[in-house]
This record gives sequence, C-alpha cells and structure tokens, in this order.
Amino acid sequence: MAESESQEGNYDNRGNKVQNFKMDMEELLEEMEKLTVHAAWMAYDYVHIQTNPDLHNAMQHLEDVFLMCKEQMEKKWQEVLME
Repeated sequence: MAESESQEGNYDNRGNKVQNFKMDMEELLEEMEKLTVHAAWMAYDYVHIQTNPDLHNAMQHLEDVFLMCKEQMEKKWQEVLME
C-alpha cells in the first residue's frame, strides 16, 4: 500500500514538474517573441534613419535641445537649493 502511494506521489511530482516546465517554456517563448519584435522595430528604425537624413538631423536637434533644457533645469534646481 505504501509503495502505491509512493508511486502516486512520484507521478504527482512528475506531473507538477512537467506543468511547471510547460509554463516556464511558454513564458520564455513570449519573452523571445517580444525581443524579436523589438529587434525588428530597431532594424526598421535604423534603416529608416539611414535612408532619411532629415530625420537624423531632426533627432540630433531634438537631443541637443533636450540636453540644453536639462542643463538649465539642473542650474535652476541648484539655485532653488541654495536659497
């Protein structure tokens, strides 16, 4: 009797391990799908930027303006802290 209960316990553990494995594999597959989509969009953006120099110039200008704004905000924040 104890032997059959032990076998049932092993079967249940094996079933749980298989179920956990399936769930882990599904999660990994979903993550891989997300990464694949992200990589595809990155490639699309790269090609688009390389073929459209105006876009690159606009993005560079936007980054420059952002950095100037950030610098001004840091200066103002330091002034506020000094008061």
